[in-house]
Amino acid sequence: MNASYSFQIYNNTASLPISWNDLANHNIFLSKEYLEVLEKSAPTNMLCHYIGLFKDSELVGIALTQFLDSNKLESFGERDQCVKTTVRNFAFKKFASHVLFVGNNMLTGQNAFSFSEKISQPKAIKLIHKAINALKKDFKSKGKKIHITTIKDFSAKEIEILSTEFKKGYTFSIQPNMIFKINENWKTETDYIDALSKKYRDQYKRTRKKALGIEKKKMDLNDIIAFEDTIYDLYYHVAKNAPFNTFFLAKNHFRVFKETLQDKFLFYGYFIDGKLIGFNTLIMNGTLMDTYFLGYDESIQREKMLYLNMLYDMIAFSINKDFKEIIFARTALEIKSSVGAKPVKMYGLITHSNALINHNIAKLFNYLEPKSDWKERNPFK
Repeated sequence: MNASYSFQIYNNTASLPISWNDLANHNIFLSKEYLEVLEKSAPTNMLCHYIGLFKDSELVGIALTQFLDSNKLESFGERDQCVKTTVRNFAFKKFASHVLFVGNNMLTGQNAFSFSEKISQPKAIKLIHKAINALKKDFKSKGKKIHITTIKDFSAKEIEILSTEFKKGYTFSIQPNMIFKINENWKTETDYIDALSKKYRDQYKRTRKKALGIEKKKMDLNDIIAFEDTIYDLYYHVAKNAPFNTFFLAKNHFRVFKETLQDKFLFYGYFIDGKLIGFNTLIMNGTLMDTYFLGYDESIQREKMLYLNMLYDMIAFSINKDFKEIIFARTALEIKSSVGAKPVKMYGLITHSNALINHNIAKLFNYLEPKSDWKERNPFK
């Protein structure tokens, strides 16, 4: 007897099947708890849906989608002020304001879906494609036509499988994911320092010396609540000065994250004379340590080399806690390279609802995508 395959789209986490987390056990970013964080504190221009794939009545696949409405954004990012940026922003407002992401636009990496062994990958991807089309029809019925559909952050092999189903999609590759692999022989920060070449050991010493006078503190929920206004100001300063943004976090985001994921979400504050001047966040994801959002006072960050000190702190903590890799994501590529992170090329698929635009999407994408010239470093002996 042939099995019956189907999908179900959920708009809230309370409706998710009981067995949802069984398929998310290898990735915290697909877990019900993390999805609750998004539900309670997603950016104001984001709406999440959750897709369940079924073989008969058994859940055999899960996926996340995020709808972004850029009309609700006050800024795409203010760092680059030039004609190209102005044209890009106009084009996004006019032709790409409604974007449906299959996966998580707030993170780097494959956080789109997970399948059990009871469904083949081609069958699962075909079901997801059907679910996406159903979701787009639902948005259209509510007066929100999806301009762009994109699925991102896959390996070359994975994107090849996806492109057989998403035939109209243009395969793209933007900035790489910076991944720091922790040598299995490293047990302490000293082991890492000893592995650096003289030039980068000197950089480490110089950076650490600059941080004298800064107090680093692991902040609990009460601390995060007490400093919430300052935390958001520090985050927002960094975010709005990025070359390009598609969302801004909700003010309560870090509070909700800590309330929900507790010890798996780490929040570190950096203080001078009791004043919070910077922070960074980490998420424990199995054997991986994912870096998350951060913020800082720009004037102090330059003087104290605060960002580089944060990177060294993340490395030291991850080594001490026996993590295998640190996911440094895709910003500040050169400085992350200087501490030992390596670029991993990631691919995605993008489709525009307008056939003419979609036919020329390769040219448009290459023109509109912010470019970053950087030099890869090798800090080790």
